[in-house]
Amino acid sequence: MTDITMIEAAAARLRGHARTTPLLNAPLLDAAFGRRVFIKAESLQLTGSFKFRGGWSAISALDPAARARGVLAYSSGNHAQGVALAAQRHNSPATIIMPADAPQVKITNTRAYGAEVILYDRASEDRDAIGARLTAERGLTLIKPFDDPQVIAGQGTTGLEIAAQAAEAGITSATVITCCGGGGLSAGIALALAAHAPGLNVRTAEPAGFDDAARSLAEGHILRNAAMTGSICDAILTPAPGILTFPILRRLCGPGLVATDDEALRAMALAFTHLRLVLEPGGAIALAAALFRDDLPDTVICTASGGNVDPKTFRLALDRYAD
Repeated sequence: MTDITMIEAAAARLRGHARTTPLLNAPLLDAAFGRRVFIKAESLQLTGSFKFRGGWSAISALDPAARARGVLAYSSGNHAQGVALAAQRHNSPATIIMPADAPQVKITNTRAYGAEVILYDRASEDRDAIGARLTAERGLTLIKPFDDPQVIAGQGTTGLEIAAQAAEAGITSATVITCCGGGGLSAGIALALAAHAPGLNVRTAEPAGFDDAARSLAEGHILRNAAMTGSICDAILTPAPGILTFPILRRLCGPGLVATDDEALRAMALAFTHLRLVLEPGGAIALAAALFRDDLPDTVICTASGGNVDPKTFRLALDRYAD
């Protein structure tokens, strides 16, 4: 089980390899929405998302023989790229299973980092089954996208940075809203903040219609999404919270938040207008919740978890909402 000791060890292994991303604030955005909104810009992380942290944490923790045989991951794109680059820098072969409808930029970039990409139909095929088969056939180590203790630890290093940056900014009490798919980032941040900044409380954010974490937290047990397609927030469309992540979310997180695809597009435009940040829809869902939900305190910190957006979707956001 992931704990603060594992997160701090992951931070030590990541030092000098991952970026310390900034905690940004735009006064005009604060004025427009009536609360202070700080944005943890993980879209500026290597590979364009926080996922590099978990990929490096997991691969760097493997024994050399396992790294030499290679690793396997399944992902809609951000975990794929994070694992691919981490594997490349460890001289470890990487095989990545990706949905065929993932944004082309994510597929292209994953291949550019040296990984073998295998595409599947997320509506009719089970990526877990594909991963299990390839792991057995090739002797690879599976790096799960969220339900892996070392991946959670790596994502938790984001929380260590938030704690330090919030303290530097004089923030002792705030709601921290995290973009949530399977819960690796949310769980890791929650663990880190509970240990280092207990006045910062985590709430998850998800797209409307794919709010498995919010519904699971409300009911007290894991619930699944009815569908796996139908939102532009591809980066965070997962079947259900993880077996490892959900107990952490249940223990440490408040009620989940939900935002619509249209609100995510509007948040993308606002992030670009006020901070010149390029976000993908799933990476903007926490900002959307921070801006458009009413039941929040005066100070909010949100994760901008990824910026790997295809040009068509980014143009849609700017055409529809940019000033």
